[in-house]
Amino acid sequence: MSLDGFVTGPDPREGQPLGEGGERLHEWMFSERATPGGPPEHGQAAGANGEVARELFATTGAVLMGRRMFDLGVGPWGDTPFPAPCFVLTHQPHEDLVMAGGTFTFITTGLTTALDRAKAAAGGKNVLAHSPGIAQQLLRAGLLDEIQLHLVPVLLGTGRRLFDHAVQAGRELEPTGVIEAPGVTHLRYRLPR
Repeated sequence: MSLDGFVTGPDPREGQPLGEGGERLHEWMFSERATPGGPPEHGQAAGANGEVARELFATTGAVLMGRRMFDLGVGPWGDTPFPAPCFVLTHQPHEDLVMAGGTFTFITTGLTTALDRAKAAAGGKNVLAHSPGIAQQLLRAGLLDEIQLHLVPVLLGTGRRLFDHAVQAGRELEPTGVIEAPGVTHLRYRLPR
């Protein structure tokens, strides 16, 4: 997420699935750079990003996403975004798409059905809400247990906000972890029921 609250840049489209400047939000996951444009650094902070990414991949048992995320992401990913079953919430029926890392299953019967299927497939691991629209729906429905934010010190100015129309005013989250790392601060919150 950008410092001004955006999880994509403006105008996500084919070839730019995260919108203008949105790729910057995920650089921490794939780079050991200490600062944008800086030299590689193999110190503790650079290792922290790798540790956070490894934990995210290791604890994800299934992925839940929207159709737009699938449509824009499947080409660049070339596979499932995580080596796990992926459930795509959509209004348009589609045959399952089997990939090397998992299967994309298309669910047309609603959010709770998609979440139940993802939980069953996750085998006790986490279900990752991998698109802002799905995360917003789960948040509004009170179905999220935890939020992990990877706060990148960039201002995008516009794009898609994670928390637009998704929160109840005055709702408090319980902080459970903060990791400062090169180019990003990793934040973890529990959502009390």
